Formats: sequence, structure tokens, C-alpha cells
Amino acid sequence: MRQPERVNGPFAATPDDIARINRVFSEAFTDRYQRDGMSGVRVPTLNPDIWRFSIAAAGEGALLWRDAAGEIVAFNLVHQSGAEGWMGPLAVRPGRQGEGIGGLIVRTGIKRLELAGAKVIGLETMPRTVENIGFYSRLGFRPEHLTVSLSRELDGRRTAPALAAPRASSVQDCQALVEALAPGVNFSREIGLTLERGLGEVTVVAEQGRLAAFALWHSAPLAEGRPADELRVLKLAARSLGGFTQLLQALEGAARGAHAHRIAIRCQTAYREAYGALLDAGYRVHWTDLRMTLDGRREQAAAGEGILFSNWEI
Repeated sequence: MRQPERVNGPFAATPDDIARINRVFSEAFTDRYQRDGMSGVRVPTLNPDIWRFSIAAAGEGALLWRDAAGEIVAFNLVHQSGAEGWMGPLAVRPGRQGEGIGGLIVRTGIKRLELAGAKVIGLETMPRTVENIGFYSRLGFRPEHLTVSLSRELDGRRTAPALAAPRASSVQDCQALVEALAPGVNFSREIGLTLERGLGEVTVVAEQGRLAAFALWHSAPLAEGRPADELRVLKLAARSLGGFTQLLQALEGAARGAHAHRIAIRCQTAYREAYGALLDAGYRVHWTDLRMTLDGRREQAAAGEGILFSNWEI
């Protein structure tokens, strides 16, 4: 019986690797959907600017593995936002699956996050894919709540203009709110990279002179070659449900200012009231992912009445 070829790595992923990472990503996820019975699904390659952001956000955790010819066999973007660690996207080239490479890249990610002191270690996968759920479960992950992707098409109604956070203070003020809700979690890197690269903005809501809620969002297109017509929320924090609902209104103004026709939010359904508020505001369910966390490294709910959404995908 032919022995599997050796893989070498991990190596640091760089922007020069994006075209090949993109190809592995598209092929691997298309293959996964087709094996799940969705034969008509073809996962597009992603906007290179989004890959550059994701690699920069992962920093030293942007990892890839190569075969003897130097071609990319697998990759894993391992992110750490202070105490919060997560992996994604990660993929193995279809022709090399079933050789134990998937377990290798996930275990490597876990070890890096553990050594870095991450209190939360997680990832997301499709809830219908029992093969993936079983695979991650054998590596020590356990199912949590769903992350439900919701979107809303904007109509012609006028909304109040959004309040964009001043660049000089946005990172500091937003991080202070995150720290109050989830001590140790830090979104400063993602916020800073988004603003520096012009991929999106931070929209804020203030109450009685202090920050009540904010959302970090991208308006740069996600898929390669697609128009910039969607505002996607990456991180969101609110002190209360009232601040959250005000933020949803402010995001409409932000979307119009960015010439987007749609708002997309990935809601962690542990926050039941926030999920209900999204439905009441006209958002509709588009997709679901299963949140999984390593045994002993679970997420904790935001303090008090707070709401904290952290997107564990690109």
C-alpha cells in the first residue's frame, strides 16, 4: 500500500501565498459541501484584501504546510484576541485528506494558543456535517450554541446618520467596553487593521457621554470579483439590549453611507434576547454554524446585561 507523502511545516503564511491559499480554500470547501449533498455549490475564491487582513490579524498564527514540491497542502489561521483564541479558516487540499493532516494542523493550533495563554479556544463548523463535528470532538472540542448568520436588505426609508468613532479614540474606547464585558478579550488588532487598510469602520452609540455599544464592520467585498454591496459585522459589543437595538439603527445609517444594500450579522445565539431583537428588526436567517470550544477552554457570557459578538470566520 502506498504510504502518504510527508508534509512539511508549519511555515508562516505571507501575502505572497494568497493565490495558492485561495485555491486550496475554494477547492476544499466546495468538496465539503458537495460531499454533504449540496452538489450545486461552488465556493468562490475570496477577496485578496480580506486574506491580507486575516493573515495580518492572525500574525504568527497564520500557518501553512507544504508538500515535497513546495505546494500548499493545508493551512490554519490561528487567531488570538487577548484571552480569546480561535481557528479559521483552515483547510486541507482535497487530494490529501484522510492522511491525518487535519488533526496535525488543529493540534498545532491548539498548542500555540495554549502556550500563549488563551482562556478560550474554539472554532466553527457546519452543524449538518457530522463528520466534521466528530473529527473536532475527537480532538477535544465540544458543541456550544449556534452562530446564526442573519441579513437584512435595506429599503428606501431614511435613517439617522451613523456615528463613526473618531480614529484617535476608537480603539481605546471600544477596547475599554470589551474589557468591561469580557475581561482579557482584546479586539484592538482587528479594529486597528480594519481602519488602517480602509476595509470598513467602527460605528458607535453613546449614552450619557459614554460608549454604550459599537460594531466593527467591513464593507470591502468578501468574494473575489464581487461588488461592495454588503456591510458585514465582525465584532460587536453592547452594555445592554437597549444599546444593541440603538446600534442596529445606527448600522443602517452606516450601510447607506458605505453604499451597501445589505447588513450581515453573525449572532451567537447564547444571547437569546439579541437574536430576538434582530428578528424583530427585520433580519432573516441566512446560514448557521456550530460553535465548538475545547474542553476546559469555554467561552463565558458577557458580564451583566452585556452582549458580545465575535466573528470566528473571515
